[in-house]
Amino acid sequence: MRMTAKHHIDVASDAEDLAHRAVRVFVQTAREALQSGGSFHVALSGGHTPERFYQLLATTPEAKVLPWDQIHVFWVDERYVPPDSEASNYRLAAEAFLERVRIRPDHVHRIPTEYEDINDAARAYERTIREVFGLSEGEIPEFDLIVLGMGSDGHTGSLFPNAYATFDTQDLAAVVYVMDDTTKNRVTLTPPVLLAARRLLVLVSGAEKASTLRDVLTSEPDEVRYPIHVLWPALDKVQWLVDREAAQEIG
Repeated sequence: MRMTAKHHIDVASDAEDLAHRAVRVFVQTAREALQSGGSFHVALSGGHTPERFYQLLATTPEAKVLPWDQIHVFWVDERYVPPDSEASNYRLAAEAFLERVRIRPDHVHRIPTEYEDINDAARAYERTIREVFGLSEGEIPEFDLIVLGMGSDGHTGSLFPNAYATFDTQDLAAVVYVMDDTTKNRVTLTPPVLLAARRLLVLVSGAEKASTLRDVLTSEPDEVRYPIHVLWPALDKVQWLVDREAAQEIG
């Protein structure tokens, strides 16, 4: 099977092994950032795949001893729900590890979902990013690590097929309107922010994603069909961490 680009793929034996490997990447990247710059800026994703990884951040010895007071946590995307909603990506991370490590409350930068207008929330999140990173208008933040997933439709963050946000190069955060009754509108980081990160970790788990992962890795980039292809200009910084079930069709 022909790969159209060079990919850094790490295959885990199962979801538990994937979570432990993700912790090692997190700890290594955090240590490097803290040593070189004195702080570590990470953006997290939601979904089922990273949940165990987040739990391990609160219990694994090498993660627990990180200087959490020097770590800033952001989110790649968020459903427009209250922060205590079961659907909230913030709540997932908060309950899994943030409430169990010594991170400063003002270093936890969730996407605000209290605004009546979701566009106001996106602009507020963008302002927060600019303030924390000390950016001027037009500058792009450089996260030390962005943790992403991939859906069975090839989306990442809340960059869905045919969504305008997939092609937004002007904003740091964009609104995604979901036109069905099963999911919520979203706020998501835009492709320029993802591409500017020092390191991107893509977690993929489950047999239901195997055929999509195969197609994503072997087809010509097509951001309309597979939004995760927006990462292709920065493949040298992308590490794919997939479990054996998800990897079964990539040889």
